[in-house]
Amino acid sequence: MNEKVVIVSNGYDRIDGRNAYQSDIKRLTLGVPILEENKKMQIAAQIWKIDEGDELILAQELPIHQVFDLMIFLSRTLLYFKEAYRLPLLYDPEKPTVERIGIQGGVLPVEVWINNQNINEDIKAFAQSLNDLGELIGERQRILNRILEELGGY
Repeated sequence: MNEKVVIVSNGYDRIDGRNAYQSDIKRLTLGVPILEENKKMQIAAQIWKIDEGDELILAQELPIHQVFDLMIFLSRTLLYFKEAYRLPLLYDPEKPTVERIGIQGGVLPVEVWINNQNINEDIKAFAQSLNDLGELIGERQRILNRILEELGGY
């Protein structure tokens, strides 16, 4: 295991969404990156799981800025789907861009992927899945919102 772990959350398998109590993801950590491709970053988030031999192994690692980027991307997507029901196809084929979010001198584009040949069916299934996951997402959103409010202008 990474000797440079600073913050740990053990027992993640008990709260891993629909996999709760059956998940092989056991631990979340924050610390110095382990993977070579992330060594330029100061902090990374790691996801640890148990392998077949009951050994704790690194399953995934993301630099901390990518974790935030994913949360921004997901949050904007959730906001989009709160209002998407107003559009007949849940999107406008002429204007697939949801938002272009300025970050780090560039742009994080959020858009409906109209290159998907099955977008009309897939977007409906995606919206239904978001709805079905409402209790899991809603609780986490409320917690994240409270924490972000506490952070203020960190």
